[in-house]
Amino acid sequence: MSITHTVLFKIQADVKPEDVKAACDRFLALKDNCIHPTKNTPYIASLKGGQDNSPEGLQNGITHGFVVEFNSVEDRDFYVKTDPAHQAFIKSIGGLVEKAIVVDFSNGVY
Repeated sequence: MSITHTVLFKIQADVKPEDVKAACDRFLALKDNCIHPTKNTPYIASLKGGQDNSPEGLQNGITHGFVVEFNSVEDRDFYVKTDPAHQAFIKSIGGLVEKAIVVDFSNGVY
């Protein structure tokens, strides 16, 4: 069963735009940098994201959003709990992110 992993960030107001871009580029690079522990190949099915541009005004401070898709719960769990590239990314954004929200779901499961 595939899993959609949604990540929303509120970037701190004093972070330089070039630092925000670098962090976003590092996040998007996880698509290629996260390697399956037994297959030794990238395992993220898709990854996209960027700066909020919604006209609805319901962001509640959220500035950036990312959607990561996995082919299985096991892949998502490895990514979240163990993957060294993902763990390094998390450490790299510690001083940039004021708030993070993560919501995962399987399409059609209510």
